[in-house]
Amino acid sequence: MTNPVPSTSPAHYHFAIESARRRSLDATELEAVQSHLHTVQYYEQASKDKAMQEQDPKWRENNLEYDLRSTDWILDKARASEVYAQNIYAALCNNDFQRNDVMPILKNETWSCSWRHAGGVVADMIGKGDYMDWYCSGSRSGPALRTEDYITGYVNESTVTDEVLEDLFKLGWIVSSLD
Repeated sequence: MTNPVPSTSPAHYHFAIESARRRSLDATELEAVQSHLHTVQYYEQASKDKAMQEQDPKWRENNLEYDLRSTDWILDKARASEVYAQNIYAALCNNDFQRNDVMPILKNETWSCSWRHAGGVVADMIGKGDYMDWYCSGSRSGPALRTEDYITGYVNESTVTDEVLEDLFKLGWIVSSLD
């Protein structure tokens, strides 16, 4: 079942806002303080703009993010398993996706996002944190890591696991950038 309102994290821009606030407190020159406070205002406004954009029915069309953030069964899976959530993040990185339908395929309409945006999508899916909780999380999957840093089941960015591939297909999406 699909929810009309996509799942969201109340802390979506938390990392950027809190970093700018800390830098403003540490700054010694007025210009620097003002610059950091401007950054805080920017992300606070970006949060409001994002909420408004997501109310537009056009935003929901041909949008994998919307489908991921508004489909109960995939939200349940991501909330139940940190590894699965990370695997979705990894799949969203460096890949292009296409709705598995005639017109998007004929028009070559694709959906993709940055690594940071992918992290934000997953944070919104699980309803907590922000993009930094997932950003570069694939680096915690390599064999060269210390044992205590290795997380079993995490995969590198751009890796699409079979489970995620199957679930995307159930959502009506294919990975168009896979060879």
